[in-house]
Amino acid sequence: MKILHKTLTYLIALVWLINGLYCKVLNFTPRHQEIVGRILGNEHSRLLTIQIGISEIFMSVWIISRFKPNLNTTIQIIIIATMNVIEFCLAPDLLLWEKMNIVFAFLFIVIIYLNEFILTKKMKPLPEL
Repeated sequence: MKILHKTLTYLIALVWLINGLYCKVLNFTPRHQEIVGRILGNEHSRLLTIQIGISEIFMSVWIISRFKPNLNTTIQIIIIATMNVIEFCLAPDLLLWEKMNIVFAFLFIVIIYLNEFILTKKMKPLPEL
């Protein structure tokens, strides 16, 4: 269980890092900026996309640090759910899998939840009688 938990933790952090650094800060996936522009307006979409990307990079560091993991997991779930519902409503045509993107977001949320709230409980030894 520990190996699975550690592997999933690093993979989850990698998703945040790739989306933040590669897709947003370095702008290798311009549709991310288009989504931000559609939702928040085009005037400052590049700057906002970079700021969102930096926040995602910090999220990946927070995940790896294991500082307050329950809070971190809860915040991840809220961010992913909120972001994907907004994108589903306002910019589905810009998403990688269009409206199906929400299904993949939900699966990612389930993996994050299981990794922190289920696997970690299974790893903790039961108290001795």
